[in-house]
Amino acid sequence: MSSHDPAELAAARPDFAAIAAWIPQGASVLDLGCGDGSLLRYLKNTRKVRGYGVEISDANIVACIRNGVNVIQSNLESGLSGFESNAFDFVLLSQTLQATRHTEPLVQEMLRVGREGIVSFPNFGYWKARLDVLRGNMPVSEELPYQWYDTPNVHLCTLHDFEDLCNNHRVHILERRVMTGDGEIHLLPNLLGSMAVYRFKRAV
Repeated sequence: MSSHDPAELAAARPDFAAIAAWIPQGASVLDLGCGDGSLLRYLKNTRKVRGYGVEISDANIVACIRNGVNVIQSNLESGLSGFESNAFDFVLLSQTLQATRHTEPLVQEMLRVGREGIVSFPNFGYWKARLDVLRGNMPVSEELPYQWYDTPNVHLCTLHDFEDLCNNHRVHILERRVMTGDGEIHLLPNLLGSMAVYRFKRAV
């Protein structure tokens, strides 16, 4: 994603605006699996955040630098041991949760390094995904654009699955937004929502 215009970025990625709505001006942010740095650039433009991205891809590191984003090259699967506890106000995992192999430890590390965590992910419980599976095929959509044989996604989940993970691992969900396109879904969100965004913290 090469556009630097906040409105264009928000239109292309509705979860960006949902994430930004929860982040106060000037907050410190760590964006895990930050890709080309588009989310951090969006947050710098709209919320004046300070922070870093973490990314493993050489090409994305170069793109982050071009986007004016501070980036650290590291593998998320190795953990976040290089970061001190409570070093950031927010730790973000945008459209990357489903591609992580060690999901539960990573969520716990997010809440060690940050006071709050925010994740967004495609909802595998969305009715179109369910219909594809009923027809005998793995879903391919705007939110899940890969074929089964070349997908980076290893842990697809539904809203219920993620909430069960949080309940079972002392993670307190603060807010949730469920969307299809740029519209928010309130009725039957696990069936009618194609993407979810959650804000959470460690349960006391």
